[in-house]
Parts: sequence; C-alpha cells; structure tokens
Amino acid sequence: MIPKLDEYKKQFELMSDDSIKPGLDAIEEALACVLNPEKELRIIHVAGTNGKGSTIAVMEAILQAHGFETGVFSSPAILDVHDQIRINGKPITQEELEYVFEEMEAAGLSGMLTDFELLTVAAFLAFRNADPDYVLIETGMGGRLDSTNVMTPLVSVITSIALDHTGFLGDSVEKIAAHKAGIIKPYIPVVIGELPEDAKEVVLAEAKKYKSLVRTYGEEFIMKSGETETFSGMSTFEIPVRNMKGPHQAINHAVALEALSLAGVPLKQDKVADAIAHVSLPFRFQKIAENVYIDGAHNPAAARMLVKTIEEQFPGQKVDWVVGMLNTKDYKATLDILAPIANSFTFVDFPHEQAARADDLQAVCSMKNSRVVSFEEVDMGVKDSLQVVVGSLYLLSSLMEKKNSLA
Repeated sequence: MIPKLDEYKKQFELMSDDSIKPGLDAIEEALACVLNPEKELRIIHVAGTNGKGSTIAVMEAILQAHGFETGVFSSPAILDVHDQIRINGKPITQEELEYVFEEMEAAGLSGMLTDFELLTVAAFLAFRNADPDYVLIETGMGGRLDSTNVMTPLVSVITSIALDHTGFLGDSVEKIAAHKAGIIKPYIPVVIGELPEDAKEVVLAEAKKYKSLVRTYGEEFIMKSGETETFSGMSTFEIPVRNMKGPHQAINHAVALEALSLAGVPLKQDKVADAIAHVSLPFRFQKIAENVYIDGAHNPAAARMLVKTIEEQFPGQKVDWVVGMLNTKDYKATLDILAPIANSFTFVDFPHEQAARADDLQAVCSMKNSRVVSFEEVDMGVKDSLQVVVGSLYLLSSLMEKKNSLA
C-alpha cells in the first residue's frame, strides 16, 4: 500500500498489481520501453536490514552541503508517495510526478508491473528529468530480486543484515545476506557496515566472485568515539557534533562517508561537519514534544539499537513504550528487547491492513504493566517522564498526521 499512488494510477489509467513479486524481468522490460533512464544516472545503491534511510539521509545532506544536486528514492512512504522520490531534499511535486506518469502511460506500461516496480520506474524517470549530480537509491526489500537492482552504481552499500522479511528472504542471516549481496556488481566497489560474521562471509564471497573492492566498517574505516568523534577511512574527518544520536548512527555516518569517498566525491572537512551537525530523518529517535520521542524500530535488530540509544542519552531512565507493529514482524522478540528498560507498555490498534492487533501484542508481552488503547486515544503531548512511540512507520506517520491536524 503506497499512499496516493492509486490517485495517479486512476488519473492516467495505469494498471499495476499491489502484490509483491520478486524478480527483475518485468521491470527490465518496462525500463527498455522508456529508454532506460537508469543508465544515465550516477547512482549509489543501498541495501540493508536497518540503517538504509539514515545512511542515505547523511549522504544526501553531505552532498547538498558541497553544492551537489541530489535525487533520492526511499521506502516506505513517510506521508505519501511524493516523499519516496526526493529531488534536492524535497518531495517530488504533483506536477513533476504527473509528467512522469504521462511518460509511463505513453510508453504502454499499464498492466506490466507491481505498484513498487511502477514507482521505481517513475523514480528513474523523475531523476532523468531533473538530472541531479548524484542519485541515492534504497532497495525496497532484499536486493538481488528487488526492482531497484537494475542499474550499475558507482558504489554498492550494505548497511546491516538481520532477520526481517523472512517469508520472502529466508529464515537465516546467511539466506538474507545472499539477497542483500545480490546488489554487488562486477568491479563495482562495496561498502559494508557492521555485519554478523556469517552474513559477512556471504557478502565477501559475492564480492570476490565479481572482483569488487570491499571496504568494511571496523577494518578499512571506522568512526572513533571521543569528545570529538573522528572518522578514519579513505579520508579523515573530525565530527564535533552529530545530530542523529546513538552508536548505530555512528556506524551509518561512517558508511555514508566511505561510500561518498569511494564514489569520487571531493569532500571538505567544514562542509562534512556542518551537514552531520544538522542532518535528521523523520522517525529516527525524533523528538516531537518534551520527553516524547518516536522511532521506527520494527524488528529485533532495530529495537536493540534503539535501546542502546536510550541508554546512552538517558542513562538509568525507564521508558513508557507506546507500540504498534505489523503482523508480518517478529513482534514478540522485539518486545522482549524493549522490556528491560520499560516502565510500561501501551499497545495501539492502528489503520493498516497488516497491523497486528493490540491485544495480540499485549498477549506476548512479558510485562504486567501494560494496556491496550485505540488509535484515537494515543496522546503525544508533553510528558513528565520519558515516552517513546515505536514500531511501524505506518503507525508513526498516521499519528504525526493526526498530531499536525490538531495543531
């Protein structure tokens, strides 16, 4: 479900399937019909279980600080389809997207693609039209069979690997790693974050097969902690202030810097430091009121990172968790990770066809101090103690839309 995509499909009489169909044959045929816009772009391709959005946001901010024009394709939507395609940091406009849909209609793409494949083609066309200096592309799911995996990038990036989307990608980190490693292309360099050893072996084997140079976090590059953080890799940068908090964000920032260096971007200390001091991303430990934060941690690996961030920023404090998740996620394991620093749990029913029932979340919660509320009852106003709303991005975007409408 991609909010507002159906409005464009209806306006331009373009049919597409709302199911997930991994594979590249259909999108490759469709891109040929629009003269392969992906071949004209300078792209950095980013896969990973967690950290993709943050890593891309950091690269986007650094590139813009150096005066480069950027394009970004990311998933899922924060509010609607427009923010999945960003040009120079701003969501694609209605007029720009209408023009792209006119192109796809004229090329006869109706009925050829899934919704996400159609949107991927739209993104490539939008970037060809805008002609940015660099394009940052996030995989939708996995990598090898993901519809974004149709171009030859400047650099391939794999931020992290953990269990997620197991129904499609497999039930082990090795199987998931095989999907993520599928974005590696012959002779194209690869930057990888902190990966489990089993997953790393799969990625390194794929890179060796394609004779791709690999730069690994903790080996060829690292972010050193201290009063002032120091990035050491192909270049060295001092990072006086990092706006995006948490130890996992230090890794994401390091991956972003190394990827940009490998892509040949000429980086300057002052512009890097300024970009990192100000970059932010919605729903990544985002403060929305006094003592109230929201975070899109929706799987066990992301929950661990969130807990580490809270322990770093609020040592010794307990959290009132407000949780809503999709039923496709391992919500019991996620709740078990959040529980040790919990003061209470509030579980929320929210409007999405795959939303887990709040009662089902409560049933697997190990903590007695819990309750169930409706979506309308969630209050994100100022609190006396620490409250973190966590889980599905669909929950968070719906709550923020409600909060903004009441402001």
